[in-house]
Amino acid sequence: MTAPRRPLTRDELAPLARAALGPARTLTAVARLRGGSKKGVYRLFLDGGSTAVAYVWDPAEDYWDAAPADPRDSFSHASGLDLFTAAYDRLTALGIRTPRLLFADRSHTHLPSDVAVVEDVRGGSLEDLLHRDPEAAEGPLRELAEALRTLHAHPAPRHGKVAVVDNGGSAQGGSCEQVVLERALADLAEAAARDPRIAAVREALYDRLHALAETVRPRSRIGLVHGELGPDHVLVDEHGHPALIDIEGLLYFDAEWEHVFLRQRFHDDYAALRAEGLDEDRLRLYRLAMHLSLVAGPLRLLDGDFPDPEFMRAIAEHSVGQTLTLLEHPVP
Repeated sequence: MTAPRRPLTRDELAPLARAALGPARTLTAVARLRGGSKKGVYRLFLDGGSTAVAYVWDPAEDYWDAAPADPRDSFSHASGLDLFTAAYDRLTALGIRTPRLLFADRSHTHLPSDVAVVEDVRGGSLEDLLHRDPEAAEGPLRELAEALRTLHAHPAPRHGKVAVVDNGGSAQGGSCEQVVLERALADLAEAAARDPRIAAVREALYDRLHALAETVRPRSRIGLVHGELGPDHVLVDEHGHPALIDIEGLLYFDAEWEHVFLRQRFHDDYAALRAEGLDEDRLRLYRLAMHLSLVAGPLRLLDGDFPDPEFMRAIAEHSVGQTLTLLEHPVP
């Protein structure tokens, strides 16, 4: 039996805190923050009342138990310090707010893992603010919409993870729509193996995916997308400005891929983020592909010891329903 996972302790994180924040500072307490499934996220409490956040990329912190990923696959497991620092550098160069990087180290000197320490943005998530005070959330939403326009307008020579493309490399696969189709077919096969309702309509979904892909016209220009941007992946700082987190999946891709996820996660608040000029054919293909991914991925995660299985089960259940609805009534 696999040993149960345990969070890192104050004593284990103390050497990292000293290296990142100075030997004169004392780490008084730590807390592992909820929500992370690919890395450990720890709030570091220091003497004097200040705080910082540590990111720890280690197999023991990754609930996906994923094998080493090929970064040339645009949708491969987005985890690791190299992906993080490349995304951080690109966002910072564009003036997009993300928690300020204070320290990064891959030497495994302070922990047997790649690590980073960043500013602790203590204003809470945009998701919480939308529930607690919708009027106060209007400003951060407007700023987020502007940040997204900046990202999506940033040109790229080809699709792929930022860490690959910005270093002169190329991603696997052809066009964005071809990459999405191939991934969706793999997710369909996995979802059908895990859920009998998807299995019952597997052939029809296979045909629908191909039919939707055939309607998509070629495109030469792509931009920059976060890739998994929900209101829980946006923090709000003390001045009311949004800050993007979980940025390792940043990639050059179609803006439509971002928008199907935004629409799914922001619900009625998506109206503030809506963009003009999106390709309806791409939206149809990408929306079905996204829901298949949100069936296969969460059900796969449930094979392990993720600490909130009901949350993942609810995501999968909702996406099964959405997949079946899109099969019967395909809408953008």
